[in-house]
Amino acid sequence: MNEKTASKSVLLVLAGPAGSGKTTLCERMVEEGDDFSRVVTSTTRAPRPGAVNGRDYHFFSAEEFDQKLAEGAFLEWAWVHRKNRYGTLASAVLEPLAAGRSLIINVDVQGVENFRAAARENPLLARHMGTVYIDVPIDELRVRLDGRGETEAEIERRMITAEKEQQERDKFDFVITSSSKEADFAELLKIWRQVMARVD
Repeated sequence: MNEKTASKSVLLVLAGPAGSGKTTLCERMVEEGDDFSRVVTSTTRAPRPGAVNGRDYHFFSAEEFDQKLAEGAFLEWAWVHRKNRYGTLASAVLEPLAAGRSLIINVDVQGVENFRAAARENPLLARHMGTVYIDVPIDELRVRLDGRGETEAEIERRMITAEKEQQERDKFDFVITSSSKEADFAELLKIWRQVMARVD
């Protein structure tokens, strides 16, 4: 491993409410950032048409997921909507970071807490990781969710979740107060440079 190369890699872990634009930010960073890759996460959900194992997700059966859990292979994992499990394999993060590749991922607030716990045990992760909360004023968030065509019941559920998540924002290394796609991306680029400066 080239230590100089590895020292320049970063892991940006994004979280925020539905409608905050975190997925769009991740996609844009991969497209326009300096050699960023999206962390390929794992799921027990069946592949959708056209999905490729290892590119879109690591697709596991329930039994395979259980085996990975027993091996301690995940940095974080969770049930989603009580139907399927999603998780992040340690190997999907640590191996690229050690090879000098920068990564970006969006997870829920609990997932970020699990990343923090893993970083307390792993110096590589602790050195290269920056956590980012995408904050949206509650009134603006409702407008965004209305614009996505969500049902009123779904909007209410997401709003309740968002208010709980906002209580965790001070635990993040960085907070972006969302305003526009361009401004949010500019802020993310600034954060990336700050994390780079910290790990050099």
